[in-house]
Amino acid sequence: MKTIIMAGGEGSRLRPITCGRPKPMVPVANRPVMTHIVDLLKRYGFVDIGVTLHYKPEFIRDYFDNGAEYRVNMQYFTEEAPLGTAGSVKNAQTFLDQTFLVISSDALTDLDLSRAVDFHRRQGAMATLVLTRVSCPLEYGVVITRPDGVITRFLEKPAWGEVFSDTVNTGIYVLEPEVLDYIPPGQIFDFSKDLFPLLLREKKPLFGVVLPGYWCDIGNLQQYVQAHQDVLAGRVQTAIPGREAASGIWFGEGADIHPGACIQGPVLIGDGCCLGAGVQVAPYTTIGDGCLIQEQASVKRSVLWNNVYLGAGAALRGAVLCSRVQVRANSEVYEGAVIGSDSVLAERSVVRPDVKIWPNKLVESSSVVNSSLVWGARWPKKIFGTEGVTGLFNIEVTVEFACRLGAAFCAALGTGVKMAVSADSYPPSQVIKEALASGMQSIGAKVYDLGAVITPLHRFAVRSLKLRGGVHVKISHRRPDQVSLIFINEKGGNLSRVMERKVENILLREDFPRADIVRVQPREFVSGMLESYLQALLQEVDAASIREARLRLIMAYNPHNLDSF
Repeated sequence: MKTIIMAGGEGSRLRPITCGRPKPMVPVANRPVMTHIVDLLKRYGFVDIGVTLHYKPEFIRDYFDNGAEYRVNMQYFTEEAPLGTAGSVKNAQTFLDQTFLVISSDALTDLDLSRAVDFHRRQGAMATLVLTRVSCPLEYGVVITRPDGVITRFLEKPAWGEVFSDTVNTGIYVLEPEVLDYIPPGQIFDFSKDLFPLLLREKKPLFGVVLPGYWCDIGNLQQYVQAHQDVLAGRVQTAIPGREAASGIWFGEGADIHPGACIQGPVLIGDGCCLGAGVQVAPYTTIGDGCLIQEQASVKRSVLWNNVYLGAGAALRGAVLCSRVQVRANSEVYEGAVIGSDSVLAERSVVRPDVKIWPNKLVESSSVVNSSLVWGARWPKKIFGTEGVTGLFNIEVTVEFACRLGAAFCAALGTGVKMAVSADSYPPSQVIKEALASGMQSIGAKVYDLGAVITPLHRFAVRSLKLRGGVHVKISHRRPDQVSLIFINEKGGNLSRVMERKVENILLREDFPRADIVRVQPREFVSGMLESYLQALLQEVDAASIREARLRLIMAYNPHNLDSF
């Protein structure tokens, strides 16, 4: 009997672990998740396999080739544009000349597929959906059947008030070739949203069979980690690579474990790993091939891909580290954090819970990463430069970052401070200014909004209004895609390096207070400051001498930003 494995998924909800690879090639228990599906098919005699591809198809073709290594026969059918689940199978119609099975490549399961085929044939069905029972059906397609298995109703991802069954669609189907006639060629068409409701309306023999066993749809990062834990706990019948050296402890070939290391099962340690003295590996940890874990490092309930490096004293707690990640000495990565491939966490850095770091990033020494790092190349400990804080708009200097930076600046100056904010006339600068002001107000600061001005006017306003400081936002004169945040002290000058370090430390620790609802003060919009500034300038110059000198004045300026001056 022929089988289609749907393997075209991009896996956007699993990023950053799917950055650069298709979802079916994400490892579960040190093997691509699709290999678990191939093993399941082979176990029940399904060896003629067609694979539908779309996103990065070469990864799957290169890994499985013609299937000979797995003792199956594989053919590939590539979508040039996304066709949906049913549309992708329609694309393989030339391969499907008999009753066939359809299964997703990115779920983990041990359901007895032969029982589904037997049921399908006994009922004379055109389509049979394999169903399973789940405790929380909100994220799945719920299916209602009669006692004989005839499907009477579908509901996609119901709210709790709509839940009428705990039987959900697993994405595994037994189909007759004639169902392909109901799928339009060359366009997006989905099994659960389009095809099955159509067959139900036309009263075709559409059945569901509930099978016992394990099934996990690896649709998000939490389910990805849970799948590893379920494999190690023996909840799913699938092969674990390596030898079981002790109860629940699997070692790969050539693994070098120091006698002073402490390993508590269930754990999986891949081929060629090296664990130093005093290393602690707690239950439900998976370590990929070629990992180097140095002395006194600690790993708990985490997933490490191949060739990961943990320096001495590093600590992982419920994290996922992709291939070739380096976590250097005494760094810490906490629950739910995910570090993309080829990223480096320098010494004594900390990644807070649920933070996602995309591939090829650098976290500098002693930094604390408390929000996801998607764009840019690094997370610096030192954020102040020669011109305040400067970075790419919406990439390095985001609204979220500016809000926290405004709060940190005010926290460094003390509670209840009076601060100024301003920006040039460009919309990106105005956006960042609004975020800065919100951050300042969130800790109880009184904020004076100077509007669209220039940096010297901002300095003048801080002095004349007797404020503790301020921030002016402008487009960088060096690069028009960057914004600069100029931080001003109470005298109108730049911050000292001592104060900059204080702000950086508070920001990295997020060690600033939050005002309760009665302490948040309204923003005050300042008018008339331009006239005061110009008058103050005129008082400092000898206008008569300038007139007598009959100087010629050439004005070169940006009219969009400075016309009001």
